[in-house]
Amino acid sequence: MKKLILAAITLTSAASVFAQGTVVFNNRIPNVATTHVYSGPAARTGNTAGDVPAGSAVYTGYTLIGTTGGMTASTTFAQLIGAPGASAAESSLLPSTTPATTFRTGAAAGNIVANTSTFANIPKDAAVASFEMVVWDNTSGLYPTWAQASTAWNNGLITAGRSAEFTLNAIGGDVNTAPNVVSSNVGEGLQSFALGVPEPTTVALAGLGAAALMIFRRRK
Repeated sequence: MKKLILAAITLTSAASVFAQGTVVFNNRIPNVATTHVYSGPAARTGNTAGDVPAGSAVYTGYTLIGTTGGMTASTTFAQLIGAPGASAAESSLLPSTTPATTFRTGAAAGNIVANTSTFANIPKDAAVASFEMVVWDNTSGLYPTWAQASTAWNNGLITAGRSAEFTLNAIGGDVNTAPNVVSSNVGEGLQSFALGVPEPTTVALAGLGAAALMIFRRRK
C-alpha cells in the first residue's frame, strides 16, 4: 500500500511539472492586433498610428527590426518572461520554457516568428498573469538565453530591451485556449516598443580610460 501511495504522489508531482500555462506569442495577428519592435537611440514604448489598435507614439529616427540597415532578423532574439498574478514585480518574471524566437523581414519587419510559449511558473488555466517581451542582439551567438543576454545588456555589451509589462487573463491550459499577447482593445496587451543603444558601464568606461592612458604614455 505504501508503495502505491508513493507511486501516486510521484505521478502527481510529475504531472504538476507539466501543468504549465500557455500564451500565443505573436505580435502580428490579422484582424486582431499588430504591434512592432524597433531599434533606435533610446528605449521607448507605445503604439503608433499605424499599429492596431492605433496609438500616438512616434518612432522618428528608429528602425524596425528586420529591415535593411536595422538589426538583423535572424540574429535578434525575442522571448516572453512572465509570472502569475496581476502587476507582478518585474524581478519575479521568468523566461518561458519555449526557446527564444527571431524576427521576420519585409512587410512583417518588427514582427516575430510566432510560437506558443509555455511557462513552468504559471499554472494552467491561471486567472491572470503578468508578462513582458524581451528582445536582444545575439549576432555573436554568445547569448542564446535571456539569462545570459540580460547580464551582457546590464554590462553594456549588447543591445537589448523590454516591453512595458502587461497582463493577460484566462491563461491557456486544459480549459482555456491560450490567449494572444496582443489585444484589439486600446491600452491592453503587448504594446510596440524600441530597444535603445546600450550605454557603457562604469567598468567599460574605466577600461576605455585605461586604454587611452596607455596609448598616451606610449606616445610620450
